[in-house]
Amino acid sequence: MNGDGNGWIRCGQGHRHWGVHGAAGLLLRHLGPGVETRVLMQHRAVWTSDGDTWGIPGGARDSHETSVQAALREAAEEAGIEPSAVEVLGELVDDHGGWAYVTVVARVIGPLTVLANAESAELRWVTEDEVEGLALHPGFARSWPAVRSLHASVAGGEASHDRTG
Repeated sequence: MNGDGNGWIRCGQGHRHWGVHGAAGLLLRHLGPGVETRVLMQHRAVWTSDGDTWGIPGGARDSHETSVQAALREAAEEAGIEPSAVEVLGELVDDHGGWAYVTVVARVIGPLTVLANAESAELRWVTEDEVEGLALHPGFARSWPAVRSLHASVAGGEASHDRTG
């Protein structure tokens, strides 16, 4: 059912989360100026859950979706990212007991234009070192060290194929 993932749930740790079937987001990388790897960050609109913080495009997973499908759908909705322009490299699961957030790591493989929807105050390509200087979404801030480590391990040797259009 389309949209059946929307809603709040409490995990085994007692936290309140959006996404009754869990949630997923897309950490997208590409080579920026000077062959420097950059990741796409989303400045969340003030009215969203944990608004006015930075994270990655993502949201609730519907019951019929895999985490990758949910992350790609959310990235298309929130940032205009065409799934055909990215290649999925790996996933990192942040399991809270009865609820999980999956960060899907991907790289740009084709022409890409990003366009923010109403859930985004801004979309910005930043270096990995710049990520920590942003006011991060609390969940993303907790998972960023592990996500960055996964990102580095799956991204090795892929840089020559990154491009944006």
